Amino acid sequence: MTFFWPGLLLLLLLIPLLIGLYIWNLRRKRKVAVSYSSLSLIREALPRHSRWRQHLPFVFFLLGLTFLIAAVARPAAAVEVPLSRTTIILALDVSRSMCAIDVEPNRLSVAQEAALAFIEEQADDTRIGLVAFAGFAEIVVPPTNDKEALRDAVENFTTSIGTAIGNATLKSIDAIAEMNEAVAPSGVNLEEERSEEPPEVGFYQPDIIVVLTDGANSQGTLPLDAAQIAADRQVRVYTIGFGSNDPQQMVCTPEQLGSDAFGRRSGGGGFGGPSSFTGGGFGNFRRFLILDEDTLQGMADLTGGAYYRAENAQQLYDVFLNLPQEIVLQKERIEITVWFALAAAVF
Repeated sequence: MTFFWPGLLLLLLLIPLLIGLYIWNLRRKRKVAVSYSSLSLIREALPRHSRWRQHLPFVFFLLGLTFLIAAVARPAAAVEVPLSRTTIILALDVSRSMCAIDVEPNRLSVAQEAALAFIEEQADDTRIGLVAFAGFAEIVVPPTNDKEALRDAVENFTTSIGTAIGNATLKSIDAIAEMNEAVAPSGVNLEEERSEEPPEVGFYQPDIIVVLTDGANSQGTLPLDAAQIAADRQVRVYTIGFGSNDPQQMVCTPEQLGSDAFGRRSGGGGFGGPSSFTGGGFGNFRRFLILDEDTLQGMADLTGGAYYRAENAQQLYDVFLNLPQEIVLQKERIEITVWFALAAAVF
């Protein structure tokens, strides 16, 4: 058990002080009783159980005061939170490099199938949100247990240029903040807003972010800066690096091409018309196509999450399907002040 305001427990020093005053008062009364032999004789005649019963009111008073002081310090108990109370945000990379065919038929198709399998495996009351990111990030589906809406969104992902891993993390934090009032939106300065002591080290929110990408951040907020914002809110980030170090050609299906990354297609066919996009020599841009494992590992370490590497479809399926084991039961601090206040009132 922990306390939100532990400093107020210093008030417990009143207990030994009160005990000392009580004993002093008893001795003072005993000296007075000796002066009156009749009172002394009456006291000696009383049965022993009557003697200790006269102290019960004071004992109950001390117990009540102890519980009241503990209640003022706002006690909290660590409880295990079931999966149904956990919000999972899947932040999926839909940059054009996800059309690389080193994983057949291409990376995006395999990632979509793995995400769909993960969604199907979850309990019906598990809340899942979707964030898609390329050159910018967007909350495609706010956290929901509507599997049909999630499936429809995943199946209709289209690609765009760029990779904004940091922005995707911030959007994921905002999606969690909508569901969990204990998590502040990414734009809130916690130092200005915090009105109480920060949670102890090792405490995490039950909600998690899962970031899947096949490359390196190319624009927007730096991933480690975004991870620090998540860490400040006790939100863990699990990162998945997908694909090999040889992206080969990039071939998108007609459905995977669009005017932007989130399905708002224009009549002209979006990014340049053809149903396939083939890349041989990428020049300086190639560095963004190679997986930045150091950054992904750093994001996971910074937030208390974990980093996974998947080079093929089976490995990606295994990572996705094993994620629930990480979050089936999570520790969460629940304030139990009301029970201490009730005990104080009873005593």
